[in-house]
Formats: sequence, C-alpha cells, structure tokens
Amino acid sequence: MKFLRIAPRGGFYSLGQLKKAGAEAGGGCIFVERTVKVGRGAVIIGPCFVSGGSELCPGCRVLPFSHIEDSVVGRGATVRASTLLGCTVGEDCSVGPYACLRGGAKVGAGCRIGDFVEIKNSVLGSGCRAAHHAYIGDAEIGERVNIGCGAVFANYDGKIKSRSVVEDGCFIGCNCNIVAPARIGRGAYIAAGTTVFGEVEAGGLCIGRARHSVVPGGAEGRYKYG
Repeated sequence: MKFLRIAPRGGFYSLGQLKKAGAEAGGGCIFVERTVKVGRGAVIIGPCFVSGGSELCPGCRVLPFSHIEDSVVGRGATVRASTLLGCTVGEDCSVGPYACLRGGAKVGAGCRIGDFVEIKNSVLGSGCRAAHHAYIGDAEIGERVNIGCGAVFANYDGKIKSRSVVEDGCFIGCNCNIVAPARIGRGAYIAAGTTVFGEVEAGGLCIGRARHSVVPGGAEGRYKYG
C-alpha cells in the first residue's frame, strides 16, 4: 500500500502535491495537513479538513463538508459530510451524511453508517447497518447487525458508563433502548419500541412494549389548536 507522506513541517499539502502523488483532488478549500497519509487513488473533494495522524487509504473517497481528525478511512470507503474523530472506518464502508464517529469507534468492512448516527467507543463487525438517527455508545456489535432508526445504547446511569454486547446477526428495531450492561444473543430479534436490559437469549424474539388504548372522543379540549 503506497502513501503520500511528507515529514510534518506544519501547514498543508498543496493541491499539486496531492495530484502528483496520485490522489484525485478538487472542489476547492481542501485542507489536508502534512501529517496525514494519503493513499494513491484517494478522492478528496472540498471543502473538507483532514488532520493529525489520519490515513486516507487508496481508493477511499472524502466528499464535501467532511472533518477527519486522527482517523483511518479504509480502502474503497466513502465519507459524506461527516465528522470522524479518533476512529477507524473499514474497507468499502459508507459513512454519512452527517454522521459522527468519535473516541475509539471502529467500524468493520462493508458497513453502512447513515445520517445522524453517532458512534462512540464502540466496535461494529463487518456488514452492519445503522442507517439513520441512532446512538451507539460503549458497545461491542457483531457482524451483520441491523440497528434501526432511533435506537439508543443507554450507556450512562449518572455515575458510571457500562458496555453492552450484541452478537452476530441480530436485528434491533426502531426506537429501541439498549440499557447497559446488556447482552443480546446471536440472531436475536428486538421488536420496535422495546427497552432491553439484562440478557436476551440467542434466537429470541424480545418485545417490550404495552398495547395502546383509545378513548373515543377523548381528545376533545386537550389541544387548543386541535
């Protein structure tokens, strides 16, 4: 694997230096610090900012409005309008737009991390999907796990932060809360709207919601604009 590497002297690579080294760069307002490793064939489209000990592996794409600091973007991965701080993105991943990966996040190969997903101090195995609006904090996620919209890993009880484990092939539905410390066994299915604590056995279906009730005409007078 070949990288453009210039000894850290402060400042940024010029557009010409990036292109001469085999990177494709354009769009203007590209700021890549000289401490960054840039692989041949990497695509960098501004405006964007890449700094610290980051590595842009060959064939990756950094698209406009991305901020990458001390992070690795794997071969063939794409980062769209997102923030990466001290994390690792595996090969052929798709990140963003508007995702935030920070503080020890490690995303395996072929994952999709969508809009408004935040990942902190967590490991995701290959083939995971978190398409939108989720918080994954202090968790060990296996391979091929689906994390639905609005899912939250509740890792902090006001005094300590705890970790949760989700094994391979699990499905976590929309608006689920995973209250740490929790363990979800291989192939388990967590139905939408469920709050999980403790352990879910492998292959189990977990449903933790109450049936709604409707009072006919009960809305009258409750909402002044209704």
